[in-house]
Amino acid sequence: MARLKDYYVSDVAPALMKKFGYKSVMQIPKLDKVVINVGAGEAKDNAKVIDAIMTDLAAITGQKPVVCRAKKSVANFKLREGMPIGVKVTLRSEKMYEFVDKLFNVAFPRVRDFRGINGNSFDGKGNYSTGIKEQLIFPEIEYDKIDKVRGMDINFITTAETDEEAKELLTLLGAPFIK
Repeated sequence: MARLKDYYVSDVAPALMKKFGYKSVMQIPKLDKVVINVGAGEAKDNAKVIDAIMTDLAAITGQKPVVCRAKKSVANFKLREGMPIGVKVTLRSEKMYEFVDKLFNVAFPRVRDFRGINGNSFDGKGNYSTGIKEQLIFPEIEYDKIDKVRGMDINFITTAETDEEAKELLTLLGAPFIK
């Protein structure tokens, strides 16, 4: 399943080098890591929510998620410091490329009325963020086994210097940007 990484080396890197005129192969931008985050505000009332999210994320990514805890207490949200409020996974190397391939080629096409992802969600430093509304678009998640439909934030961290370079990199990797 490492075909996306091989594709990067054989097709994407030379195309980026030609388009942007890099002098060295070390200047070519590459995908550094992918961070998937699921926020769970209802976890303060029900502790089993975190376990359900962790099970789903582990199935989707193939890696054990980490629980994120509140850094500060907020009385208005009935939140105390140290309470679990989310789950995240950081993917690198092979697992990252497998997830990106699955996201672009399997999960996104399963979204109803999908026209592409927004091409304006770059941060100015070459990183891209997007979100999905339900975890059901991944083939590993069975509809009968979930307790609640949850969304997630997906951040693509690249070594690109500009948003233009990062967008070209993600496009060559198969990101379905809106035309």
